[in-house]
Amino acid sequence: MRNEEKNDQELWEIAQARASFRKNLFAYAIVNAFLVAIWFLTSGPGRHFWPIWSIIGWAISLAFQYYNAFNSNGKTDVQKEYEKLKNKQS
Repeated sequence: MRNEEKNDQELWEIAQARASFRKNLFAYAIVNAFLVAIWFLTSGPGRHFWPIWSIIGWAISLAFQYYNAFNSNGKTDVQKEYEKLKNKQS
């Protein structure tokens, strides 16, 4: 039963990470669309596109969050390496 509870906890953490990513992606789209609208209304095309700094910076953060939520399966590299070593001993 203990192993099953551990698996449920890991799945819960993965689900939380993925839901958090989706919320942040939605906020990214809304906030950056708003910043682009401000830029367009105040400066317009042909002027320095200053929202790019927010778009790029936040996108880098989202890329890391995406990797952690969808590719790491909730385990750290240390945990994965420990499990490999433990399986080799068995």
